[in-house]
Amino acid sequence: MRKTLYVLAFLFTFQNVSAQLFTKEKVTNSIDNIDKKLLTWGYFIGFNQYDFNFDYNEDLKDIQVEKSFGFHLGLVGDMRINDYLNLRLEPGVFFTTRNLQYDESYFEGFEYNDSDLLREVKSTYVHIPLLLKVSTKRINNFKPFIVGGVSAALNLSSNQDNPNDNSSGEFRMSKNTYFYELGFGIDLYLLYFKFTPSIRGVFAMNDEIIKDANPNSPWTGNISKMQTRGVFINFTFQ
Repeated sequence: MRKTLYVLAFLFTFQNVSAQLFTKEKVTNSIDNIDKKLLTWGYFIGFNQYDFNFDYNEDLKDIQVEKSFGFHLGLVGDMRINDYLNLRLEPGVFFTTRNLQYDESYFEGFEYNDSDLLREVKSTYVHIPLLLKVSTKRINNFKPFIVGGVSAALNLSSNQDNPNDNSSGEFRMSKNTYFYELGFGIDLYLLYFKFTPSIRGVFAMNDEIIKDANPNSPWTGNISKMQTRGVFINFTFQ
């Protein structure tokens, strides 16, 4: 009986949302005015997947990055410029983990064990992007857009100031990272709020590697540059 009620509740909710989105008529309440306000607010939740891009000094095998899905959440501040342009500030907190798998060729001439071939890189970013949102004309209850801009992130788990390096098992990154961002999404106008799914790519502009004390370190000696890149999937409510 309980399962039947859950199924009926889901079908009822889905039917209402579908009716709001796919009707040929625009929703007719206060949500119509949200695009006319100078300032609007909201929040977002979502998933992320971070990666690293490496440049090397010597032609050894690539360092393999084992990626995983992380979680993030944050706030949205939106300033209307005109019917098609909005300036957005989206500060958030992002959690992610990447594992670096080194090839044995990096350790020639060094004594090592299996644990030395793996470095777990856990990161907690305070991420603050400034974005320009470029929208099309609203079509019934849909409004596609593209978005782009720049951002700064503070990595709370960077280990930048840690005196220990990889010889003690500590992988270190720079505390501050700067990105450019590009993405797209669609505004969906529901009865009481605007729901926006979107996807965005982020690309670091600065080198993030903190070198080990030993210039010939097997973990950092062959890396000339290390930069974060990633994909964000956001669900925004305004």
